[in-house]
Amino acid sequence: MTSSNPGQPAGDDQSREQARLLAAMAQGDKTALARLYDSLSRPLYSLAFRVINDASEAQDIVQDVFLQMWQKAATYETSRGSVFGWAATLTRNRSIDRLRMRKRRAELLAESAPDLQPAAPGGEDDSAASLWVQEKATAVRAALTALAPEQQKAIELAFFRGLTQQEIAAQLNEPLGTIKARIRRGLLKLRETLPSRL
Repeated sequence: MTSSNPGQPAGDDQSREQARLLAAMAQGDKTALARLYDSLSRPLYSLAFRVINDASEAQDIVQDVFLQMWQKAATYETSRGSVFGWAATLTRNRSIDRLRMRKRRAELLAESAPDLQPAAPGGEDDSAASLWVQEKATAVRAALTALAPEQQKAIELAFFRGLTQQEIAAQLNEPLGTIKARIRRGLLKLRETLPSRL
């Protein structure tokens, strides 16, 4: 897009167009959402991928950001920065939240069953490591179905939703000690069920 004023950068036109699209989104215009997505999704995906280093999660983050922008479009104020700046901040924050969620999962696993986690796969081959992780995830999901429903629910909330044990206890309206015991027993059962190579 070119500017009508030779001294004015084309980026200003793009910023105004993005602000116009966001204003249309605030009125429920889905076409505006699609056009804004076309304009911003690539740079936002690149940002998320740089932080999270996982293509699938980066795609999920971008989708979440656009859903949030759709829901909050009416609250956007042009005086607080560009639409891209706002979207980039949302993307960065969600990406950092995902990293924190990963860390909480690892800490919970280490606390509940420290001997369940194997050493990380060695070598420099990222694709082999990725395949190993995918196979492990498939086996874990299959093994989860063998757990008692209350153990399965607690573990899913901890590992797939990233909730702390305190948050799980509050959500399920159960004592914290009960939740800790369910998670530990469930993880020990998973250790018995999963192949030793995992």
